[in-house]
Amino acid sequence: MPQDNQIIEHNIIDQQMGDLLSDRYLSYALSTIMSRSLPDVRDGMKPVHRRLMYAMYQLKLSPNTAPKKSARVVGDVIGKFHPHGDTAVYDAMVRLAQDFAQRYPLVDGQGNFGNIDGDNAAAMRYTEARLTDVALLLLDGIEENAVDFRPTYDGSENEPVVLPGGFPNLLANGTSGIAVGMATSIPPHNVAELCEAMEVMLERDPTVAELCDIVGGPDFPTGGTLVEDKADIVKAYETGRGSFRVRAKWEKEDLKQGQYQIVVSEIPYQVQKSKLIEKIAELITSRKLPMLDDVIDESAEDIRLVLVPKNRNVDPNLLMEALFRNCDLESRFSLNMNILEGGLVPKVMTLKEVLQNWLNHQQEVLVRRSQYRLEKVLHRLEVLEGYLVVYLNIDEVIRIIRFEDKPKEELMKVFDLTEVQVEAVLNLRLRRLHKLEEMEIRSEHDELSKERDGLQKLIASEARQWTRIKKQIGELKKKFGQDTELGARRTVIGNAPAPVVVDLEAAMIEKEPITIICSHQGWIKAMKGHGVSPKDVKYKDGDKEAFILEAQTTDKLLVFGTNGRFYTLGCDKLPPGRGYGEPLRLMLELPNDAEVAQLCLHEEGLKFLVVASTGHGFIVPSADCIAQTKNGKQVLNVSSGKAQAKICKPVGKDDDMVAVIGQNRKLLVFYIEELPEMGRGKGVILQKYKDGGVSDVKSFVQTAGLEFKYGAGTTVVEDVSPWLGKRASAGRMPPNGFPKNNQFD
Repeated sequence: MPQDNQIIEHNIIDQQMGDLLSDRYLSYALSTIMSRSLPDVRDGMKPVHRRLMYAMYQLKLSPNTAPKKSARVVGDVIGKFHPHGDTAVYDAMVRLAQDFAQRYPLVDGQGNFGNIDGDNAAAMRYTEARLTDVALLLLDGIEENAVDFRPTYDGSENEPVVLPGGFPNLLANGTSGIAVGMATSIPPHNVAELCEAMEVMLERDPTVAELCDIVGGPDFPTGGTLVEDKADIVKAYETGRGSFRVRAKWEKEDLKQGQYQIVVSEIPYQVQKSKLIEKIAELITSRKLPMLDDVIDESAEDIRLVLVPKNRNVDPNLLMEALFRNCDLESRFSLNMNILEGGLVPKVMTLKEVLQNWLNHQQEVLVRRSQYRLEKVLHRLEVLEGYLVVYLNIDEVIRIIRFEDKPKEELMKVFDLTEVQVEAVLNLRLRRLHKLEEMEIRSEHDELSKERDGLQKLIASEARQWTRIKKQIGELKKKFGQDTELGARRTVIGNAPAPVVVDLEAAMIEKEPITIICSHQGWIKAMKGHGVSPKDVKYKDGDKEAFILEAQTTDKLLVFGTNGRFYTLGCDKLPPGRGYGEPLRLMLELPNDAEVAQLCLHEEGLKFLVVASTGHGFIVPSADCIAQTKNGKQVLNVSSGKAQAKICKPVGKDDDMVAVIGQNRKLLVFYIEELPEMGRGKGVILQKYKDGGVSDVKSFVQTAGLEFKYGAGTTVVEDVSPWLGKRASAGRMPPNGFPKNNQFD
């Protein structure tokens, strides 16, 4: 118990609770941002990675020495520099050693360091590690005052604030991290491309878009194909934020009897192969991907996933599109270049800013290393000049050392030597006083004098510094060039894929040739194969052939009715060729007052010329004719009884003319551009009539001429100028020999 009048001191903080919590949380947030989650733009490292590199450097774990146990490295890191759990430090080191996680690994791991399937590394007591050549580039010059050092957490040792970073590690290997209220995500890139971009920056001031012509995009260690649009890539690098779409690399392998399989050789970055296979297997089991029969993992050192289609008629491109949409064979990697500028301030940087910060750091490192070397050279020159004085006055120097009570002071007084020179002379061994040694010292003095002059010029001239850095970048580019095994680009820069409609039901239809036959009375059937002889086709009594088309079972059949509607039928749904077939009216909701005017096959990009009996018509794209229901799709507007839809003919891609002949036997030719392209409507008048209506219409290429039936064969009118006119004109009589039925075909 305190005695009377005893003063008890308390640490009382007079502050609002909200302000107190705000200050404490801000301190925690800044500590997380600066000391854990965000990398430094200069060396591209977080503190744990930097401490790992320095600890391994102190253990002399260079590429040409024997590796040491990972537990030894982790112990040094957590004991000297990083007061955190050993698991976190070991996991960080494991990632630096994984060639599927790091584009340019910094740790050479011996033992089980995990795999792309997602299996964990072996315990650190079983594995060994050492630095790679890339890591040595990051550490080059660390003992030459290239960077600042600071005390460790307990003040017992010093650690580097940042590494010299003679390798553009931030963009080369990428990084990711989550801090308080912010995050970073940077994909790996190709060093040769980064070096080339920086060479351009040292020559002129390019835009980010110009740099993107060199740095085409990320270069992931697992390869794949980058399919992001170029404009989006440029925008991402200009703003520091965006995303990149990456697809697996695959190829089709042909097997016997027309069978095939798809082999996936590269998967997107950070996708675990085992989970990817599980997802594909789940899609197969749940029947969400009926086109795929099986997935087999035949991977050894390289990835080899075999995808077995349901049958040989499945389109491999459609199958892969379905897989890209439903699993991680396609993934997005986000870009958020939120980095510590100068190791202190978080900032979202553009591609150009990141490269410029690395260049500025290299300039600072170059100057500091040059200054350090200059001090060493000047000190050595000072010592050598003292040695030369000794050789010129060797007898007097020996006398002073032997007989004077204070030889140090006497030497400084007699020969005007500095304290450094006197200490060097006094420590000089007698056996070095021969003539040959004097010559070697003079030669060394001359060489160091030249080096001193060069260093002084370098430190004084910024232009010389950038020239030296450019040379350094050139050597880096040569070492990691596209023609080297480590430097060759792995991720292919592809084009953004066009949107594809994946019709799973249509994709499962076996593709077989068929011949579609429709009779005059509207009975339809499909016979296998092409080249069916009319003699092999049977019709009902009084019926005859009306339409015959060669198609595939995967095609879509368009039925054009006299009511102006298009009806759609899958060719695989048509009745077989035995018997007379089935009436079209039972398959379509065709009104009783309407008949079949034309049968056509749907093709992507195909267009049709549709015409009513009155002579009104227009051009309609094939895609606008597809009907989703049995009652068809109204395209050509006609009034029942007065006018009917009469003609539907495909328009050739290069057709530039239209020929129309009326029931009055007048022929008119005009340019196809006079006809509008519509999805639905009444259309415009093709030809003017006093009596009757249109008989037939045909589009053709002007240079090829107008072709029509002539007797048992055909003939071509090359010069159509006598019948050339404006749309809606009356026309003139056709050429001699034109069919009396007024039909071109």
